[in-house]
Amino acid sequence: MAQNVDLLVDARWVIPVEPSVVLENHAVAIDEGRILAILPSIEASRIYDAKDRYSLKNHVLIPGLVNLHTHAAMALMRGMADDIPLMEWLSDHIWPAEKRHLGQEFVYDGTRLACAEMMKGGTTVFNDMYFFPGSAAKAVLDSGMRAAIGMVVLDFSTPYAADCDDYISKGLEVRDEFGSNPMLSFFFAPHAPYTVSDKSFSKILTYAEELDLPIHIHLNETRDELKGSIEQYGLNPVSRLSKLGLLGPNLIAVHMVHSGSEEIDLLSNHGCHVAHCPTSNLKLASGFAPVVEMMDAGINVGLGTDGAASNNRSDMFAEMRLAALLAKGMSGRADALPARAALEMATLNGARALGLDGEIGSLVPGKRADMVAVEMTGSEISPIYDPLSHLVYATGREHVSHVWIDGKIRVSEGQFTSLDEQALVAKAAWWKDRIEEGKLK
Repeated sequence: MAQNVDLLVDARWVIPVEPSVVLENHAVAIDEGRILAILPSIEASRIYDAKDRYSLKNHVLIPGLVNLHTHAAMALMRGMADDIPLMEWLSDHIWPAEKRHLGQEFVYDGTRLACAEMMKGGTTVFNDMYFFPGSAAKAVLDSGMRAAIGMVVLDFSTPYAADCDDYISKGLEVRDEFGSNPMLSFFFAPHAPYTVSDKSFSKILTYAEELDLPIHIHLNETRDELKGSIEQYGLNPVSRLSKLGLLGPNLIAVHMVHSGSEEIDLLSNHGCHVAHCPTSNLKLASGFAPVVEMMDAGINVGLGTDGAASNNRSDMFAEMRLAALLAKGMSGRADALPARAALEMATLNGARALGLDGEIGSLVPGKRADMVAVEMTGSEISPIYDPLSHLVYATGREHVSHVWIDGKIRVSEGQFTSLDEQALVAKAAWWKDRIEEGKLK
């Protein structure tokens, strides 16, 4: 007698990531949001009786993509200040706009817009660093996504909080409110070494250790950051964090562009993780992160898009391809960062950095059913010798056809099942007009 299950998805290829294989004509059986089995489609038809069944004969099924670093609400600033160096970009454009417009409504609407873009492009979970985390959390839940919510901390005031203690207090209040929801996790998000003092870092570390919370921070992004740290503290930023006790398996270092063997060894020896954001690093002329050296040193490296204001796309397919190509060009090795490794960076490595690899990041029985189907048809991706290679080098987010998060269908045949995309676009246009008006005042 067949076993009743909620969902059965048949695909031409299934790439579970763990292990790194390509399974042909296989099916994934799901019940109550978890993967029960991955088995040949013929056997699945005999063993399971599903309430819903999808037959995807020209598709590859992969785990949901993990965006390891973004500022989701900044989707409302997409293209607002392009082709400008980082500190000028922040000081003359981003921070003034935030001072005028930042609030709960801005963060909610911007995060919803980002969720739509990411989901449609195959991202099922993202690691966010922005203000008003409670509004971001509500937007994530209303969108049906999964997210790690950052409790941001700076040493200067913003429309969100007045000082370090205020940031920490407000962040912990949000965690208390939403912490029991399985779709959300929380971490401390000190912005950067140049915006957070030693005293504030000490407070963050105390709370993080007491509550067993990760820490997510921009680090070694620009040469100016390193120069300023040495002038002020006599140490490069990584060494300063090491001296303060912040390095460890709970630390996610974002960017790490300007990193030599000393910094790489410190991160490796302490079991830290790195979020590599290649597009943002190029667009802001920050430089080229030594990803091959970091991975060779045993550092777990995931991929992030950064915010849409410094990337213009929250597109993990684009990040996979660019990361692989940059690694080859920088190392002079065509076999550096192969397609398999790029896919792992965008899935399992990101989940591992978030401490969620026991639940997501690969298609394994017992894990949550976060899955993405990519359609492998069309002249632009024909012929198909290796579907895994095609995922990284030939396909794009426009080929994503179906997205399941926690076993629930969120995108079907390229269309949202519950989000009103036209309403989100209209709201984004409303915010654009408001921001433009603010510049004139």
